[in-house]
Amino acid sequence: MSTIPAAAPIDRAACLAWDAADPLAPFRERFTLPEGVIYLDGNSLGALPASTAAHVQRVITQEWGQGLIRSWNDAGWFMKPQTLGDRIAPLIGAAPGEVVIGDSTSSSLFQTAVAGMRLRPGRRVVVSERGSFPTDLYVLESVQEMLSGAEPIERRLIHDDGPTLDDVLDEDVAIVVLTHVDYRTGRLYDMTEVTRQVQAAGAIMIWDLCHSAGALPVDLNGVGADLAVGCTYKYINGGPGSPSFIWVAERHQAEARPAVTGWQGHARPFDFEVEYAPTPGVGRFRVGTPPLLSYAALEASLEIWEEVDLARLREKSLALTDLFIALVDERLADWGIEVVTPREHEARGSQVALRGGDGYAVMQAIIARGVIGDFRAPDLMRFGFAPLYVTFADVWDAVEVLRDVLEREEWRKPEYSRRGAVT
Repeated sequence: MSTIPAAAPIDRAACLAWDAADPLAPFRERFTLPEGVIYLDGNSLGALPASTAAHVQRVITQEWGQGLIRSWNDAGWFMKPQTLGDRIAPLIGAAPGEVVIGDSTSSSLFQTAVAGMRLRPGRRVVVSERGSFPTDLYVLESVQEMLSGAEPIERRLIHDDGPTLDDVLDEDVAIVVLTHVDYRTGRLYDMTEVTRQVQAAGAIMIWDLCHSAGALPVDLNGVGADLAVGCTYKYINGGPGSPSFIWVAERHQAEARPAVTGWQGHARPFDFEVEYAPTPGVGRFRVGTPPLLSYAALEASLEIWEEVDLARLREKSLALTDLFIALVDERLADWGIEVVTPREHEARGSQVALRGGDGYAVMQAIIARGVIGDFRAPDLMRFGFAPLYVTFADVWDAVEVLRDVLEREEWRKPEYSRRGAVT
């Protein structure tokens, strides 16, 4: 189903019927989900694939335990950053040889932002968005500091309230770095139009795909983008701290120069030469020794993703979020809960953000009842809908718990206002 039928009565029985007809429903059994928990935080940390533990154990006991150092060749360890990159490529509309596994998203963004600046020598302006995830802005500050010389690098930030992209684009802009899906509100950029607009100004377009890869179809080559980064621990389900990925359009690979040039990005790493010579292609964005145990967990998840129809994934994502929005409108209006996420399909990712009341305390109260979302300052409750394992009945039950917590004012308990290190 692509949307909630307008004339259909919405109740739990209807949700169960939709689940029974869902072609993606069998994937839920491929994940380990705790009994009594409705997990709506896959936009922050994806659920555990049921095969991950065995896959990691095999790498530990066989490839490491028995193969030892021979596994760099025999088990293909050395080329994993690129072979796994090729397996991520279909999720983001990339071709083989265009994706490499990186380190963290922050370090990968630093690599690509510097490369983008170097692709546009003489231009001295970086553009991003004030509401971007803060690490993106902090990384761009580092880029400014690193590349500023006699002429400083200027940063311009767009915002919903202005200035707009039209206002800041000119012949001085080198790179534009934007998050495809806003981490707070779930708003989805029109990737085709924004990329066209940026490139028409002569700038390099860099997309942050952290909240869209694995949540909806992405077509980087189709829109003609330049560079992109993303993470694998959210919708892709690679596990906490699983590595980032870097995409470099084939047309830029010969000229692109990343910020950090490490030995594994060398054309002949085992010649141990004194001078750096970049390897041809996207492999030059490799730096140091890859974390193979994290790669093993990611590989287990990618085995699932190779079976997923992304069009059906998007169809279910929109149906889940449509249902959640409809139920919030119908059942939570008395408590002033506002849907912040765009209602238009073309402008929505796979999460819904709500505002109203003491959002942090309300979120802690429903987590205590087994409905796990999260909170983003200053006032947003976020709910992520990972279509491979979230059901329509989950959505109904989650809104029921939220309504009950508000009606009983359970969120007023003092323990729900105490903030942990992670919110």
